[in-house]
Amino acid sequence: MFEEPEWAEEAPVATGLEPVAARPRPAAASQIKGSKHRQLLATLRALEAAALPQQSPSLPGSDSEEEVVERKKKHSKKASFSNVSIGVEKKRKKKCQKQGPPDSDSEEKEVERKKKCLKGVFNASDSAEEEKRKRKHQKQVRSNPAQHLDNDDQTGPKAWKNRDTNDLSQPSAGTTSANPSHILSRKQWRNRQKNKRRHKNKFRPPQPPDQAPATVSTEETEMPPDPSPHSHEDRAGALRARMAQRLDGARFRYLNEQLYSGPSSAAQRLFQEDPEAFLLYHRGFQSQVKKWPLQPVDRIARDLRQRPASLVVADFGCGDCRLASSIRNPVHCFDLASLDPRVTVCDMAQVPLEDESVDVAVFCLSLMGTNIRDFLEEANRVLKPGGLLKVAEVSSRFEDVRTFLGAVTKLGFKVISKDLTNSHFFLFDFEKTGPPRVGPKAQLTGLKLQPCLYKRR
Repeated sequence: MFEEPEWAEEAPVATGLEPVAARPRPAAASQIKGSKHRQLLATLRALEAAALPQQSPSLPGSDSEEEVVERKKKHSKKASFSNVSIGVEKKRKKKCQKQGPPDSDSEEKEVERKKKCLKGVFNASDSAEEEKRKRKHQKQVRSNPAQHLDNDDQTGPKAWKNRDTNDLSQPSAGTTSANPSHILSRKQWRNRQKNKRRHKNKFRPPQPPDQAPATVSTEETEMPPDPSPHSHEDRAGALRARMAQRLDGARFRYLNEQLYSGPSSAAQRLFQEDPEAFLLYHRGFQSQVKKWPLQPVDRIARDLRQRPASLVVADFGCGDCRLASSIRNPVHCFDLASLDPRVTVCDMAQVPLEDESVDVAVFCLSLMGTNIRDFLEEANRVLKPGGLLKVAEVSSRFEDVRTFLGAVTKLGFKVISKDLTNSHFFLFDFEKTGPPRVGPKAQLTGLKLQPCLYKRR
């Protein structure tokens, strides 16, 4: 009665029902299903025919011509897609059948081939579905990208792909970019996050040690520690010690120069007025002698230990009485100041001993001052006839050793031995032969030794 619309012929495709000839079924079942199918088609056509004359463009619930055209397009696309997939499956099956003659292979090989063919068919269908999903996904992203990026409830591989695209396309929270279409790589995004963390750590307020985090940033470790009062005190103490050491060195050089440039009486007055000066001088002197490979007092003590212990020794310029502590002989200790209770404070040109009362007289680095002749004459006075005089002096003070030995022999001594092998000091042994052979006014140039002055270091 009414003409059928053009899209009514494609109704079986839209409803998912295939033509009867496309599905082989049993005869009885196919007839029953065919009759039901015809009845449904008849009712649908009757309803559509009844609805066509009542359509009007003004009704809100009715379909317009544009909607009908869109439906036709959708149905045609679905039908073409299904036809294409069916055609692909048929081609795959033909290829599987053409791979080899059935007569040459065994039954197991045929089963394997069938399985491969089926796998290829399924893979083709899966690939088609994946392509379809990708197309839909792209359409959704183009239409509404914000909704696509906010969708965090997705699961599966599709969700992971979406999250990766979100990280690359959308900037991180809390940052505003002038160009939202700019896409960052993974490396750039990580570097940006690191820079943010460093910026936060740099301007973070200091925390107490109990609440300090377990991990400390590199910027915090590289910063120098805050100066504490203890460090200032240590620096000040070290500076004071260094300045005091320099001051002591300067005073030692001054005292040493005074001892070598004046007579012994002037040196005695100097140490009487300033008792601490002798202690300072002795400490500086010992620090200089400790650098020598061999100390002369040890060499003299070794020689005296080879002689009888009954010999009486007089030590002129004893210092800290090291010789008296090293030998068993009775020792008379004389010096300008006392560092030990055994020391007798006096001028070494006038010692409180009787004439010819000692067996050995020792001058160990003590021929200082300008009156060396007085020291040697006093030693001749207190020594017994045939007594021993031992002299150890810095080697740099001697300009001519021969003239020195000649001057000493004129004062009533005879040279027994001399040791000039040491690099720092010379050692001489003399024997008393009698009183001095020259008068007090005779000039002895060999007794003028060079002063031992220390340079500023």
